[in-house]
Amino acid sequence: MGIFENNSVRKLLENRMKKEGRLPPGQSATLKWPVLHYSDVPKFDPATWEFRTSGLVEIPVKLSWEEFMKLPRVQVTADFHCVTRWSRFDNRWEGVPFRAVCDLTRPRPEAAHVLVHASEGYATNVPLKDLMEENVLFAFQHDGAPLAPEHGGPLRLVVPRLYAWKSAKWVRGVEFLAQDRLGFWEQNGYHAYGDPFKEQRHDDD
Repeated sequence: MGIFENNSVRKLLENRMKKEGRLPPGQSATLKWPVLHYSDVPKFDPATWEFRTSGLVEIPVKLSWEEFMKLPRVQVTADFHCVTRWSRFDNRWEGVPFRAVCDLTRPRPEAAHVLVHASEGYATNVPLKDLMEENVLFAFQHDGAPLAPEHGGPLRLVVPRLYAWKSAKWVRGVEFLAQDRLGFWEQNGYHAYGDPFKEQRHDDD
């Protein structure tokens, strides 16, 4: 009986999100939070963890976990759309706003793109203007609890306006670029930008 009750709640949520214009085409609402990633979950050691900025910046930055956690914090409530066609609504994130990292490292005027680097050699590309939105952050908490390792803990980028593969798990740094450079999934057939409301799933969409 519980399965049917949960499915009924999910459908009610889905219908409400459609009416509010918050459910992108081709997506279904979920009450759960599916776990999807390409590599194994990396181990986190706060004593050796580092976050770096590089590329077109005035001040290249290297931060320890302790130093990173001293940066300004923000709380954001946002929807989360996976390219595999599920959407999770009203996620409550807490973390460091992307703008705070920019304030430290000072991107040069010609910087227009960012390659986000994560553990296991993963990277994804995002235009700088999108990362400067107020709701973009490096999250270390989700729904009031520390971000679980399988969901990207200790730190993941959150870019609500794009498909969730752009919200890279296990982030370790950002590289500022003048020209766009494709990341891992973008080199393997995913769309270079990834707008869920335009269904930009693949490179030919």
